[in-house]
Amino acid sequence: MTGVEPARRSLALPGPFRLKGGGRLPAVTLAYEAWGSPAAGSRPVLVLCTGLSPSAHAASSAADPSPGWWEPLIGTGRALDTDRFRIFCFNPLGGCFGSTGPSSIDPLTGERYGARFPEIAIEDIAAAIHRALGALGIGRVDAVVGPSMGGLVALALALHEPRAVRRLAVISAAAAAEPFAVAIRSLQREILSAHLGQEADRVRRGMRFARKLGLISYRSPVEWRTRFGRRRETDPAARTGRPAGSAPPFAVEWYLETRARDFAERFDPESYLRLSRAMDEFDAADPGGGDLERALAGAGLEAVLVAGVTTDLLYPSHQLESLARGFRGSGTPVELRIIDSPTGHDAFLADWVRFEEPLRKFLEF
Repeated sequence: MTGVEPARRSLALPGPFRLKGGGRLPAVTLAYEAWGSPAAGSRPVLVLCTGLSPSAHAASSAADPSPGWWEPLIGTGRALDTDRFRIFCFNPLGGCFGSTGPSSIDPLTGERYGARFPEIAIEDIAAAIHRALGALGIGRVDAVVGPSMGGLVALALALHEPRAVRRLAVISAAAAAEPFAVAIRSLQREILSAHLGQEADRVRRGMRFARKLGLISYRSPVEWRTRFGRRRETDPAARTGRPAGSAPPFAVEWYLETRARDFAERFDPESYLRLSRAMDEFDAADPGGGDLERALAGAGLEAVLVAGVTTDLLYPSHQLESLARGFRGSGTPVELRIIDSPTGHDAFLADWVRFEEPLRKFLEF
């Protein structure tokens, strides 16, 4: 990639920042990464909104050559083409990878916010991104793409900043969470909350348990069966802490354990609680007084892509269909792509190749 902006930038927004729920932050900083030549002022701008877990490092760059979480889709000639677009990806408000969140220092006290950090809404995350873009001299955005939680943020950005977005791609997300998704995330929060306020090892244990439950919902029974079956784990480390003479753990148990350990080491538990709750509380119909078509019509979008997979437990196919119907009813041109993939909600990461063609086609304008 050539002409790439340095990664790991940060932008201080003028305060105070008022939150949807009535809270107030004295100051807000958003961390972000950007790709594409900064000299190409007339180049279309694309904003990529992250899911709950990833940082803004969606792709490699000259400043940070490590692979990003959507590496295969971002770059020269790829679906999110850095030769065509200036691409920005922001760490969300309330997160823990550089943007203001519970692990940040409260300028009024000089101490970390921690549990004192206020509740935030998806709309607050979108508003912070909108203000950051304004500070960067960017008015209307040509395209916003968001998977999972990022899809909710992308929706909120389009709905609450009318005509600020031309085109919108919602990936593996919907207008609002269904009871199943709320139930899973509420139990994750309950597990984690029960371990907070204790020694660090017990907090990490709570994070591991909560993350395992999340991982189970991110993939599908089809993938668990074909990928792991009843195979046992052969890694000697998997036997650590198990009774002498016991059988090694199932491979799926070890997969969950290793992934959960990694997450517990890198993610702030208070951020996890707030972002999870924000996902459950979001409802795209709110700006329309509960009428989804009315809310969607107010965005003034030129085109929309709604895409997901058949095996998603958190945002199933009928929810994608409902969102697409809402856009059609609002008079907005929309393409619905329900993709056959065994990898569940995480297909946009684990089975990214199936999203390449729909995204490439959608962004050819």
